[in-house]
Amino acid sequence: MFGLLSGYFANDIAIDLGTANTLIYMQGKGIVLDEPSVVAIQQEGGPSGKKTILSVGAEAKKMLGRTPGNINAVRPMKDGVIADFTITEQMLKLFIKKVNPSRMFSSPPRIVICVPCGSTQVERRAIRESALGAGARKVELIEEPMAAAIGAGLPVEEATGSMVVDIGGGTTEVGVISLGGIVYASSVRVGGDKFDESIINYIRRNYGMLIGETTAEEIKKRIGSAFPGAEVREMEVKGRNLAEGIPRSFTISSNEILEALTDPLNQIVSAVKQALEQTPPELGADIAEKGMVLTGGGALLRDLDRLLMEETGLPVIVAEDPLTCVVRGTGKALEKLDKGNIGIFAND
Repeated sequence: MFGLLSGYFANDIAIDLGTANTLIYMQGKGIVLDEPSVVAIQQEGGPSGKKTILSVGAEAKKMLGRTPGNINAVRPMKDGVIADFTITEQMLKLFIKKVNPSRMFSSPPRIVICVPCGSTQVERRAIRESALGAGARKVELIEEPMAAAIGAGLPVEEATGSMVVDIGGGTTEVGVISLGGIVYASSVRVGGDKFDESIINYIRRNYGMLIGETTAEEIKKRIGSAFPGAEVREMEVKGRNLAEGIPRSFTISSNEILEALTDPLNQIVSAVKQALEQTPPELGADIAEKGMVLTGGGALLRDLDRLLMEETGLPVIVAEDPLTCVVRGTGKALEKLDKGNIGIFAND
């Protein structure tokens, strides 16, 4: 009886704990939070002094690269896994509190969190423990390709092959799914962050200018592309001249950004080709017919679908609202918990 009541009053939640953004889905309410995975920490009284969390999410992201000495804006997630355990736990606590304020008689929520398929047992345990530390009653993990495929509306439980390529902030996950299980999955630590890093390095190398992560992200969104286009777009960029040490502005074109992104894009193409090589022939035939689906923020890079289409000769579809695919899939998986369908969850 008590179990039934606690289930009734609990608000179970699904979390996409990403390198760039954290999204939370609540049963019956849909997506209730979409914030950058950034935490601003204030240090009091020198390096060994007390640390307090100043802000999390969008507010903290505004501070990246703009903080005074005693405040540090950090990203506690790196390559899809936890880089700083304590800060991640605090960040989760604050996000959960924001969407699920504690009420009388309410019991702690059950939480489903997605993890990269290439994450180790230690990394998975860290994610599980940080969710338990943030106040979860029970934690289930689901692998990202499975969550992305469910969120994109692919027929994961049917005897047909579905292929999903999820390009996140820290990792790219490639998965082939059939009969509610992952037939093949691989994870390469290349994503939106690597794109930004490549743009920063290219500009430093060719222009002798230093730009920050926020500027690199802006360039990627505005003029970045994965395939040569008929139209060349340009953008004025401000940065610091390394030789003079003075702020300067310069103009960069979309063709130069394409050149800067060549290396990380090639790694994604290689991961996709390797997945196709390892896929059983029957499932390969299904994928050749239906194509692969792109999800994650990286799927929004202009002409990425065209690049993969040219390289593999297969149809490539960008999922509807690729940014929220993983959290929507994790939310649907949460509903399967009540039906006892736990085959889709990851074992650790």
